[in-house]
Amino acid sequence: MLHPYTPKDSSQCLRSRNVVFIGDSVTRNLFFQFANMLDHDLPLSPPNNNQKHVNHTFNSSWGTEVSFIWDPFLNETYTTDLLKPNANDTTTKTKRPALLVLGSGLWYLRYSGESGGLSAWRTNTATLVSTIMAREIWPADLTVMLPVGRVIPAKLSGVRAATMHPSDIDAMNSDLYHRIYPSTNGFDALSLRNGLSMGPVVSPRVFNEMLDADQTEDGLHFDAQVVKAQASILVNLRCNDELPKTYPLSKTCCNRYPTPSLFHALALLLVFVWGPFSWLRARKTGMSSYFREILTSVLGDNEIPALTLSAGALLIYVADRTGLWLKEQKQFDFWAFTFLSLVSVIFGVSTIRKGDKDMGFLNRDQTDEWKGWMQLAILIYHYFGASKISGIYNPIRTLVASYLFMSGYGHTTFYLRKADFSFTRVAQIMVRLNLITVLLAYTMDTDYMFYYFAPLVSMWFLIIYATLFAGSRYNERTAFLLGKIFLSASFVTWFFEAKWPLELLFGLLKDVFNIQWSAKEWTFRVTLDLWIVYVGMLTAFAVIKIREYQLTDHPMWPATVKVVTVVSAFIILWFFAFELMQESKFTYNAWHPYISPFPVLAFVVLRNANATLRSSVSKAFVFVGKCSLELFIVQYHFWLAGDTKGVLLIMPGTKWRPVNFVLTSFVFVYLCHRIANATAQVTTNICARPQQLPTVQVNGVTLESIGQQTPNETESIPLANSDVESGQRKDLEGNPLPAEPDTPVRPRPARWLERLADGPLPPNCPRHSTRINGTLSKLNWVTGLEGKAIIFLCCLWFLNVMWTYPK
Repeated sequence: MLHPYTPKDSSQCLRSRNVVFIGDSVTRNLFFQFANMLDHDLPLSPPNNNQKHVNHTFNSSWGTEVSFIWDPFLNETYTTDLLKPNANDTTTKTKRPALLVLGSGLWYLRYSGESGGLSAWRTNTATLVSTIMAREIWPADLTVMLPVGRVIPAKLSGVRAATMHPSDIDAMNSDLYHRIYPSTNGFDALSLRNGLSMGPVVSPRVFNEMLDADQTEDGLHFDAQVVKAQASILVNLRCNDELPKTYPLSKTCCNRYPTPSLFHALALLLVFVWGPFSWLRARKTGMSSYFREILTSVLGDNEIPALTLSAGALLIYVADRTGLWLKEQKQFDFWAFTFLSLVSVIFGVSTIRKGDKDMGFLNRDQTDEWKGWMQLAILIYHYFGASKISGIYNPIRTLVASYLFMSGYGHTTFYLRKADFSFTRVAQIMVRLNLITVLLAYTMDTDYMFYYFAPLVSMWFLIIYATLFAGSRYNERTAFLLGKIFLSASFVTWFFEAKWPLELLFGLLKDVFNIQWSAKEWTFRVTLDLWIVYVGMLTAFAVIKIREYQLTDHPMWPATVKVVTVVSAFIILWFFAFELMQESKFTYNAWHPYISPFPVLAFVVLRNANATLRSSVSKAFVFVGKCSLELFIVQYHFWLAGDTKGVLLIMPGTKWRPVNFVLTSFVFVYLCHRIANATAQVTTNICARPQQLPTVQVNGVTLESIGQQTPNETESIPLANSDVESGQRKDLEGNPLPAEPDTPVRPRPARWLERLADGPLPPNCPRHSTRINGTLSKLNWVTGLEGKAIIFLCCLWFLNVMWTYPK
């Protein structure tokens, strides 16, 4: 992947060093594009004064001198003096060019009688390459010998076509390549991997692959856009490995990936050995029993989820932080974008199944389906980099608003009906939403806010929780509840509009925890959908009241539904017309917080207009919806690449692009599905409710042994929405669980504390009994949910503070 360099980026790399181009007219065109890229005030072409075969020198505004030397045969005195070793090598190391570009070949063919033709070019090239290779100190930080440019014979003038033969050009390039890379077996300057360093001279063969017959008029000199792309490659070759290696790591061309710092390496080690260690722990008994109890309470008895997360993190790290697989820039293709969108629609519609009964308003399957097709749309949108197209960006923004609407609706419905404001449920939601995000933030050395969706829904969940928890005993009072919601909306609006409270909070986090978040970026993310969550909360309240007052039994209800359905259809049509008429996506963003509730509510009405629609769901979309959170987060590094700036190539090459898309998509979806299941299981293990310990008498002292969890204590974890319409027990994926058994549950084998408590003890041993009590108390605190949370936050604080040591 190429980094789009700005003059500021280039100045950081080249500073006040000089850059030298030597060669023919093709090299001269490249020189002018390169100079203009460094400083937009420099010219793009030579002056129109019929003096083309002259030297040019420019100085950028930040001190870099860029020179072009006319020497089409690369045999002038200046060229040979610059390349040959000299006695001043030890003193001129800091004064040598930052970049030296040499281009020749076509003039040897065009003027073969004067130059000596192909054989003379070979002799001179061999001399130049051997001279550069023999120097102890290179003539420049990087020397680039341009490949001999391909020509389009059909467009050449008669005199050029008579001497410039494609077969000769191919032979010259083959000779040049094998002189520069005698033993690389196919690697060139643009296919360098981590750990393979560039030598004193390179030759970017890709230059000729960029040439197209439609981009030239004379068959020799190509369009400015092609030459500009070649100039960009030169800057990437020289500068990518010198700029700071921080995310997003989009500069994958000619660049070594960063070496992990001490604590980053420690985090990687912990993540990667977590799964294998859990697997070994389940099969070995030599571990300390006390330590074993603690690990079991955190990781659970099932080692498969830990293995899945460790293997998944390792695969993601290898994909996006090593050169094992290539990455390439996103390319928007309207027809490919449209084709994949239609395929997704057909895929979903073909798997629609009708239920036997009315599943109810916004039931769990329906919201999973909603999340599923929205996630597919967002993935296709990201894969093609369609954010620059306003007509596509605007509806995608509404899909993000729909997620937040479901969050407000689902959590509010749960809290108003269940009134479970326990810390356990808060921990379940927060762990489920953030486990994979935090894991990737430390594994990939990025930032928690980089994966903005998980932080966004987490923040809104806490706001919903705080709003409904305050005075929760009076939530059944309509005026009190609505007053709380509007008061919360007013406070949140003030908090983000005032700006200084968030800047103060983020400044405190930076000083105390070394958490460096951008208040400006986060304000943009939140205010773009500032009120849609409250719309979801009010919708949940309205649905509950409609059922409470049995308004669906009113004679006017069917007519009301029909009217609202028609109005909703018009709102959807109006929305698409409105967003397409906006001048740009920035113009639409100003309207989005105010208008996004209308298409979202309109879709909800249309989707639930009758019993047939409510009971029919697409199984394919439901499957995708169940792992939509993981699909959104993991795409940053796998499937996409370069921290979302490009796409991953398992099979490199333009002709294999469709095959690569199919392969990476299959692996990506499977990986996310497994990670979603593992995350749900780990969440259950971490956030299990405190276990009730049966009383045991030992020498007159009351002890508590580790007991079994009551079957009724486990509760499903609604993420963006909750199916609270019935009291049926469900698992973490929302699937119905069988009814509670009438017979007692078979007890599991007694753990070490139970065996110790039940076993004989020496009489009159109070100190031993006190030690057991102390051990139990410590174990209860460590394995308790609050203890786990405190220990986890302390570990994160330590990692954050020490993260950059040493860097």
